[in-house]
Amino acid sequence: MASPEYHRIRDIIASRRVSSDRPINLEKFRANMEITARDLPGGVSGTMVDAGGVPAELQMTPDAENLIIYFHGGGYIGGSIASHRNLTGNLALQSRSRVLSVEYRLAPEHPHPAAVEDAVTSYQWALSEGYEPHNIALAGDSAGGGLTAACLLALRNKQLPMPATGVLISPWLDMSLTGETMVSNDERDSSISAMSMPRTRELFVSEAQIKDPLASPLEADLEGLPPLLIQVGDEEILLSDSERFNKKAIQAGVEVELRVWPEMFHVWHACVGLFEEAKLAIDEMAQFIWKNTKGQSH
Repeated sequence: MASPEYHRIRDIIASRRVSSDRPINLEKFRANMEITARDLPGGVSGTMVDAGGVPAELQMTPDAENLIIYFHGGGYIGGSIASHRNLTGNLALQSRSRVLSVEYRLAPEHPHPAAVEDAVTSYQWALSEGYEPHNIALAGDSAGGGLTAACLLALRNKQLPMPATGVLISPWLDMSLTGETMVSNDERDSSISAMSMPRTRELFVSEAQIKDPLASPLEADLEGLPPLLIQVGDEEILLSDSERFNKKAIQAGVEVELRVWPEMFHVWHACVGLFEEAKLAIDEMAQFIWKNTKGQSH
């Protein structure tokens, strides 16, 4: 049973859920995401860096080891370093890692594959800075979870050294929007409406790109990916994306852990500090990353 604090937040989010197939008001969508921006938690410092031409913020604690390259969510059309500082800063704190929060280019100004290009560039920058692949994890939420998977696929395709691990939070992995839970969970999902998803998609990819594995990692051959952790709530319309990706990854010989959290809404981690389940989910991420990077320092 989820905590009372969780249910209070869930009710607030559910009251603001938009279920419409009208075109997205991009300015309002982005502004609503930025309203959630918070400062980094105490004990975490942030420094803006130029990651090979891609803006990013390096967030760290004094005892930081390893590097997590983080891609924020926002449907590929919104979100920012600022909107995700609470999540990424607490990830830095709880994992004793540096977190490179990446400000990749957004659609529709920069449609697919701009985000993947920026994700790969940020990883190549980390290598050029002297980070070893076995000390690097990639992570992201929602669209950023899909981008994490796409970046891993692009790195493999380019035959670049692979990072140690990847973590996908409530990932969007299927641009065709064909998962069973797009229908079965539409009334349960407190934050995302299946009706609005095609309107988000049309700003990011063309019809011809929907099956591109770097836009829809569920379409990809997943062989050769590093160990993965997938975290998703059981009430999410995107639950089937994670379940199908997990099954396909196992069939491809990838080490993968699928953690389906009861009652949780989309990217509940972002509410760390408001209810216990958010901190516990970040703790789970931190432990998984630590295990797979073996706690070795830069």
